Amino acid sequence: MITLKNLTLTYPDGASRVTALDDVTLAPGAGTLTGITGPSGSGKSSLLAVASTLVRPDSGSVLIDGEDVTKLSDKDATRLRRTSLGIVFQQSNLVPSLTARDQLRAVTELAGSRAQRRAAATRADELLEAVGLSEQAGLRPHQLSGGQRQRVNIARALVTDPSVLLVDEPTSALDSVSGAAVIDLIADLTERTGTTTLLVTHDLQHAPRFDRLVNLVDGRITADTGADGVTREAVETMTRAA
Repeated sequence: MITLKNLTLTYPDGASRVTALDDVTLAPGAGTLTGITGPSGSGKSSLLAVASTLVRPDSGSVLIDGEDVTKLSDKDATRLRRTSLGIVFQQSNLVPSLTARDQLRAVTELAGSRAQRRAAATRADELLEAVGLSEQAGLRPHQLSGGQRQRVNIARALVTDPSVLLVDEPTSALDSVSGAAVIDLIADLTERTGTTTLLVTHDLQHAPRFDRLVNLVDGRITADTGADGVTREAVETMTRAA
């Protein structure tokens, strides 16, 4: 699980500083998919960067499985990203020379003990089946469609069985049909694996698949469906806010 508490992040801008996150607090539950939306420059990518330990906040904390990861050394943060965090970027960034199966197995070589690596290698095949790519396991990226490459990307992020999955605009380069299939896949895998998933998106047509929807404007949370769930009224509110 991940809990974000009172996060503030600023960037230098000439002689002054720009606020990217302004006292953001968010505590999504395990096995839930939280959508993060908002206009460009609202702080969505900054939120994921801090949550993924790639950027340290000015203040506040990020608790992952009860540990404040903002206090970790760079070495320990890197280790955490290999074991407890799964990160899905907009572009799949697959290695051109590796097959779909080897994309996942390459990640397992960095994960834990020999026994853990063997278990993760088995999990690689299970995940390829879960994302519907068993028959494409031996294909390289150029032989896969855009939607299939993104499915490999998602499977690769989950291969170490992370407790937290962070996803940045996974449908931005896909058509509407492929995009909907990818969102459905992420929602199903989140529920099945018990992962806590934060997903940044501009596309609110997928909102009904989310357990929660949060809107950011100028680094602050301006709307949050919370425990009430993602209703049509909530989506309409988010659309007006965006």
